[in-house]
Amino acid sequence: VQLQASGGGLVQAGGSLRLSCAASERTFNWYAMGWFRQAPGKEREFVAAISGGGGTTKYADSVKGRFTISRVNAKNTVYLQMNSLKPEDTAVYYCARGIGISVNMGDSRYYNYWGQGTQVTVSS
Repeated sequence: VQLQASGGGLVQAGGSLRLSCAASERTFNWYAMGWFRQAPGKEREFVAAISGGGGTTKYADSVKGRFTISRVNAKNTVYLQMNSLKPEDTAVYYCARGIGISVNMGDSRYYNYWGQGTQVTVSS
């Protein structure tokens, strides 16, 4: 399984970006998908996740109300719409495929395939 993340870039505080992650598999809808991020000098942290069918989502408290995760299973793609960006959102963002349709979506140990990461930089 290959995951290709894109859409990162440089944006001013208060701006928006949309990340995309395309998966190379036919059974995409069988698995939860998640977004994680890692800032310099910090551990990787959970951002958002969505169940295989798209009916359940989960967000980190730090992004609730600002970020929205969605997926289009017909396109094998998951998105992360990021609004009202803050400098503290600066990080490399990784998409990941879960080991099941919705189990423990906020725990990175339950993801077994990871994309290469895309840099998001928010200037103040």
